[in-house]
Amino acid sequence: MNDRHDTELAPDGASSPTRRPPRWRAWLAPLGAAALLLLKFGSKLKFLIVPLLKFFPLVLKTGGTMVLSIVAYATVWGVWFAVGFVLLIFVHELGHLLAARKCGLKVGAPVFIPFMGAFIALKDAPRDAWIEAQVGIGGPLLGALGAAVCEGIHLATGEPLFRALAYTGFFLNLFNLTPVGFLDGGRIVTALSPWLWLVGFAVLVAMTVAHPNFLLVMILLLSLPRLWFLLRPKSEAERRYFEVAPGRRLAMGALYFGLIAALVGGMHVSHIPREHLARAEASVNAASAAVETVPSAAP
Repeated sequence: MNDRHDTELAPDGASSPTRRPPRWRAWLAPLGAAALLLLKFGSKLKFLIVPLLKFFPLVLKTGGTMVLSIVAYATVWGVWFAVGFVLLIFVHELGHLLAARKCGLKVGAPVFIPFMGAFIALKDAPRDAWIEAQVGIGGPLLGALGAAVCEGIHLATGEPLFRALAYTGFFLNLFNLTPVGFLDGGRIVTALSPWLWLVGFAVLVAMTVAHPNFLLVMILLLSLPRLWFLLRPKSEAERRYFEVAPGRRLAMGALYFGLIAALVGGMHVSHIPREHLARAEASVNAASAAVETVPSAAP
């Protein structure tokens, strides 16, 4: 054993062991001072601390699910694309949130689900189809703007990552405008004509047949209750829900179909031809092969 003891000389010259005080005692004074300051100024800082404590669960719910989604997408597309992709989804959901609050509706924070997207929970139901349409179109409007910003960054820097994000953003927002079920388009056309749900359902069936996908099948199944709503008898209150002034219906129609055209144009502009991707992949492979053939320096 190698026990060490601190020593000091006694007055008679002999050596006598002396123990140092425990380290925890050194922390007592700072901790006591901090406690006194907290007691003294705690009431004055309440206006700052309480909102932060209330906001923390929202940060944990939205931020935590965002991080989880980034990790999941990164396993498929890489970290930086995953980060940009999740941020584009966040911008889209932020558009819904802002539109809902503008209409006086209480709404929860965005929650992300890997490979499913994200959603915000409306705590208040829309009072009529006009409000539902405004909340529905808020997401694609802001989402289209986010994709356009990515395209602008690509044009300014030449970084292909941002063009890929722009194309993806334009496509996702365009897909969400399909007028069916709980998709944004299904909510928007409530202010135009709910019979457009049949058109959207047919389009989605064609997409599912051409490209079988679990997510498309799930959207189809979840759209069935609204289709049944079209066919069953309706109460007077349900019929009044879809009453929209002609001017508002015209404005929403112009915004809806105009946004579809803008997103199609954005996809055309940001599209990367397949031959360009093939050349880029060949260049990367050639560079990797060249690096592997370079002999390493001897140690």
